[in-house]
Amino acid sequence: MAVIIVQASRLSLNDIHQTWLHLEHNLVYVVVLSAFVLFGSTVYFMTRKRSVYLVDYACYLPPSKLKVEHDRFMKHCKLMGCFDETSLVFLDKILGRSGLGEETCAPEAMHCLPPKPSMEAARQETEQVMFGALDTLFANTNVKPKDVGILVVNCSLFNPTPSLSSMIINKYKMRGNIKSFNLGGMGCSASVIAVDLAKDMLQVHRNNYAIVVSTENITQNWYFGNKKAMLLPNCLFRIGGAAVLLSNKSVDRRRSKYKLTHVVRTHCGANNKAFNCVRQEQDDIGKTGVSLSKDLMTIAGNALKSNITTLGPLVLPISEQILFFVTFVANKLINAKIKPYIPDFKLAFEHFCIHAGGRAVIDELEKNLHLLPVHVEASRMTLHRFGNTSSSSIWYELAYMEAKGRMRKGDRVWQIAFGSGFKCNSAVWLALKNVKPSCNSPWEGCIHRYPVQLSL
Repeated sequence: MAVIIVQASRLSLNDIHQTWLHLEHNLVYVVVLSAFVLFGSTVYFMTRKRSVYLVDYACYLPPSKLKVEHDRFMKHCKLMGCFDETSLVFLDKILGRSGLGEETCAPEAMHCLPPKPSMEAARQETEQVMFGALDTLFANTNVKPKDVGILVVNCSLFNPTPSLSSMIINKYKMRGNIKSFNLGGMGCSASVIAVDLAKDMLQVHRNNYAIVVSTENITQNWYFGNKKAMLLPNCLFRIGGAAVLLSNKSVDRRRSKYKLTHVVRTHCGANNKAFNCVRQEQDDIGKTGVSLSKDLMTIAGNALKSNITTLGPLVLPISEQILFFVTFVANKLINAKIKPYIPDFKLAFEHFCIHAGGRAVIDELEKNLHLLPVHVEASRMTLHRFGNTSSSSIWYELAYMEAKGRMRKGDRVWQIAFGSGFKCNSAVWLALKNVKPSCNSPWEGCIHRYPVQLSL
C-alpha cells in the first residue's frame, strides 16, 4: 500500500489519463482481475476464523441458610440412620482431609430429616442455581434473553424431560430459532466441552451471542449406602453453577474480559480402567451413587500428559519445546535413561484454574507441573469456600483471581479440568484488559478473608 501511494503521488494528470485509456482497451483483463480480487476477498472474510470473546460470566452464590458446617454434616449423617459406624468414621476422616471449609452449601432437600431426594426437589435446586446465575449475568451485561442465539447447558447426573436448556428457554422466553444443546454425563470437565461447542457454533452463526450454563445436581445424587468408594462424593460435592456469555461480534471486544485462544480436549475412554474410574452405579443392596476408583489419580496423570502434549506446542516458547523434544527423542531412539522433561508452563501462563475436584487433585497438579503455591491458591480457596461444584469450579476460581485484582491486560489463563469417561480438557483465555470483578461476584464481601491457612 505504501509503495502504491508513493508511485501514485508521482503521476501527472496526463499519466493518469493514459492509464485510463489503457484500461479501456483492456476491459476484459480489468473485469477478470476485479472479479478475482472480489471473489478472493469474499472467500477470505467468509471462511476466516472468528474471534470468540468472553463478555462476562456469573457464578451462583448460595444463601447462607444452606451452609453445611463439618459438625452439622456429621450430626446429620448420624441422624439419617443409613450409615453404619465404620462409614461415619470414614466420612469424618475424609471430610477433615478434604480441604473444604465451614461455608460450603448443600441443597435444601438434603437439610431435611429424612432427606427428600425427589424429582421436584431436584428441579428446584437446578432452577435455583441456573436462574440465579443467569439473572446476574443478564443484569451485568444488559443483554436481553431474546438476543441470545446459542444456548449450551451441561449437567452430568440430572437430565429431566423437558431438558434443562428448555427450562431456561421457557423461563426467559427466548426466541424460537435458538440453537440449544443439553450435555449430560460429561463429568467435571464438561464446562470446557460446552465452551468448545459454543465456540464451534459461533464460527458458523455470525454476529451472535452464546450462553454456556454449567451446573451439577446434588439432590438426587447423594449416596445413602456404606460402600467407601461411593461415599467420597458425599464429602466433596456441593451446590454451585455458572453462566457464561460468549460473543463473536467485533463490537463486543472493547467490553469483553477475555478472548478464547485455544481449546484442547483429550479423551481416554478407549482404555477400560480410564473408562470405569468414575462410574455411576448401584452397590450390593441397590443404593445408587458415583464410585471413584483407587486408580483415579494415576489415570488423571496420564490424561494430563496426553493433553499437555497437544497443548504445549500451541502455547510454550520455542526453548521449552526444544528441551522437551530432545529428551523425548533421547529416550525413544537411543534408550538414554533421561528423566522426561516437564515443560515450564509458568512461561506460558500467568494464571491457572485447576478444577477443584479435591485436595489430592490440586496437590498432584501442583507437583507435576512444578507450580508455586500462588498458582494453585485460587483452586484451594474455591475448594475451601464452595467445595467441589463440578464443572463450574473453574469459573469460581477465575472470579477469585479477579476479586484479588491480579488479572492484567495480556495475561494468559489456563483452565484445566478432569471428568468421567475419562477426559482431560483445557481452555486458554487472553485477558483483553485489566479485569475487575463483576457485580455480585461470589467472592464479594469475603475476599478480604482469603487466602486462609489450611491444615495439613
